[in-house]
Amino acid sequence: MAEELDIKELEQVVVRFSGDSGDGMQLAGNIFSTVSATVGNSISTFPDYPADIRAPQGSLTGVSGFQVHIGASQVFTPGDQCDVLVAMNAAALKTQYKYAKPQATIIIDTDSFQQSDLDKAQFQTADYLGEMGIDPDRVIQCPITKMVKDALTDSGMDNKAMLKCRNMFALGLVCWLFSRDLELVFNFLRDKFAKKPGVAEANIKVIQAGYDYGHNTHSSAVNVYRIESKTKTPGRYMDITGNKATAYGFIAAAEKAGLKLYLGSYPITPATDVLHELSKHKSLGVTTVQCEDEIAGCASSVGASFAGALAVTSTSGPGICLKSEAMNLAVIMELPLVVLDVQRGGPATGLPTKSEQTDLLQVLFGRNGESPMPVLAATSPTDCFDAAYQASKIALEHMTPVVLLTDAFVANGSGAFRLPDLNAMAAINPPYVPEEMKGEWTPYMRAENGTRYWAVPGREGFQHVLGGLEKDDKTGAISTAPDNHDLMTRRRQAKIDNIQVPDLEVLGDADDAELLIVGFGGTYGHLRAAMEEMRAKGMKVAQAHFKFINPLPKNTAEVLKKYPKVVVAEQNMGQLAAFLRMKVDGFLPEQFNQVKGQPFIVNELVEAFTAIINK
Repeated sequence: MAEELDIKELEQVVVRFSGDSGDGMQLAGNIFSTVSATVGNSISTFPDYPADIRAPQGSLTGVSGFQVHIGASQVFTPGDQCDVLVAMNAAALKTQYKYAKPQATIIIDTDSFQQSDLDKAQFQTADYLGEMGIDPDRVIQCPITKMVKDALTDSGMDNKAMLKCRNMFALGLVCWLFSRDLELVFNFLRDKFAKKPGVAEANIKVIQAGYDYGHNTHSSAVNVYRIESKTKTPGRYMDITGNKATAYGFIAAAEKAGLKLYLGSYPITPATDVLHELSKHKSLGVTTVQCEDEIAGCASSVGASFAGALAVTSTSGPGICLKSEAMNLAVIMELPLVVLDVQRGGPATGLPTKSEQTDLLQVLFGRNGESPMPVLAATSPTDCFDAAYQASKIALEHMTPVVLLTDAFVANGSGAFRLPDLNAMAAINPPYVPEEMKGEWTPYMRAENGTRYWAVPGREGFQHVLGGLEKDDKTGAISTAPDNHDLMTRRRQAKIDNIQVPDLEVLGDADDAELLIVGFGGTYGHLRAAMEEMRAKGMKVAQAHFKFINPLPKNTAEVLKKYPKVVVAEQNMGQLAAFLRMKVDGFLPEQFNQVKGQPFIVNELVEAFTAIINK
């Protein structure tokens, strides 16, 4: 009879799965995240893809990682370092060990640490643990490849197919280590491989083998752990990526507005998953078109908007450069359009699979002429749903193109998402031209808030022409009159300035902070975690994070000028800081800037912010 294990409860844990880009680490990590979200844990994930399309097997540049932070209470980041590292080959151990805590448990497949594997990973000796200074007592050394083959001996699968199941053995071992209910994992696999039940059952068999290995050997681990949910709100939950949440937000907005949803897009990393997800939902009135280039993607969306749809175009930074002329067409025509920019490392092709915040000034100012456009930035993977909904609402109600910024970190990362009640969401009311205006209406007549009335083609008596040339304020005919152009320019600006956005919220020591931490978009979790850590050490710190960037919240200047010291932290060279200095007279903040293609590290933030307080 197996010895009874002491199951200890943890507040939080970080697990990192790593291996060759063909080893299925993303799938293993996703399943573990989904199961954790299902039982009510708070999660934050970080998929770390290699930039190579397909690096040589076992090479240092081909390692793929997936990190997940699981908490009993709310967690804000994927974690700086992991408590458990799964390294499926020598290259994974060599490149990923730096992300492990000194006391971390490490799981390795000893069958992938042969001499040829060590050579590819550039180890100098056969004692790879000693060479890296790793205590063998912290390492679960398991012949995963051999055990997977043994488990699948009678499956009829060939050697290549069996090796694809190695990730499931590691997942089973991790599920044992954290006392996860395997039935939840099995159900996930049966749903995922519903059309291939043989594949599902093979993976289930391997997961069970991994779980049993841990249970029967205790795998050199001192304890089995459990993380109980302490903040679970009743409802239905799912583990959702930022890109999927964004897609769902657009669908919800179209449903709420009673419109068809159109996406015109050209595939580009890391935004393509939004196109993939929306293409699955034709039954919900969604039309997706994969266009021949970025310009066509945006221009087709402008046409769909003119025809009366909720129109969206998706891309990353390089695509924004190409779409800018068509975006400006929507500005001067005053048509609703949502432009999704999933930011990645640049310039040029740059770092396609890595994350930055370097497109802010481009989307604010990167078009010819006076071209005002609202800009929002999603703060987390789950917030992508609300941000997409809010961007759509602003576009439709104010007849303007809107830019929604996410980034590779929040787009590929995931969180535990509570399914919303559509009936409880804010109404979306486009400014359709009233029927009683038939006969006197012209294309640029405006409602009281300055928004142009929308006449969808097909309404009798409201035929009209729009285009890229400046139009007369009263007749809608082409006009080059100086005073009219000045008037129309000011009206387009005033329309954006008058959009009502929520006030800037201050968290932490809002009344008496020594330091205010400011950021925008996907850095929210890391900055929040840094603030909480500093407050736990007795420092007076507050946080203000921008989701709405143009127009800025009305209380922006009041908040920024309230505190003796302010630091603006960004994953760029200071774009938000520059914009705030431009908008708020006398604002001279400290800055913390990194452009590494990786998320902030909380410990580094704490160190830098503490130095600012002590300056």
